[in-house]
Amino acid sequence: MNEDDARTARRFDPKRLFEGRFAGHGATLGIEYHNHGADWAELALPYAQKLIGAPATGVIASGPILALMDMATSVAVWLKLDLFKPHATLDLRIDYLRPARAGRTVIGRGECYRITRSVAFVRGQAHDGDPDNPVANVAATFMAVEGYR
Repeated sequence: MNEDDARTARRFDPKRLFEGRFAGHGATLGIEYHNHGADWAELALPYAQKLIGAPATGVIASGPILALMDMATSVAVWLKLDLFKPHATLDLRIDYLRPARAGRTVIGRGECYRITRSVAFVRGQAHDGDPDNPVANVAATFMAVEGYR
């Protein structure tokens, strides 16, 4: 089975979730599906005037990038489970390394590396075109409302 076949055989499909344009802050910010694997997700935050936090420089505010990373890491958990289960963000630590460049789409990648009965552990990064020069790194934990297992 090739990677495309494996993606279509999954119960949880983030591409379908984003194509359905679910409501919420992600849709308001313009966050889009970018790519995914069995335990990771990449989402895109296209540059938009409404996201600018510093008009003099055109730099995107930190809030939309935080929302992007919260969503990317959350989707990574659902991918690892291969199932959508309601959960809450327990902790999301974000280390901003530099501002995103004006006019650039920010890509947020989250990877779920461990799930216990009630907590999922995720890490990730945001970049604006070069993953070797990240905008931010994140570490997050999520708690399942009714348990993951």
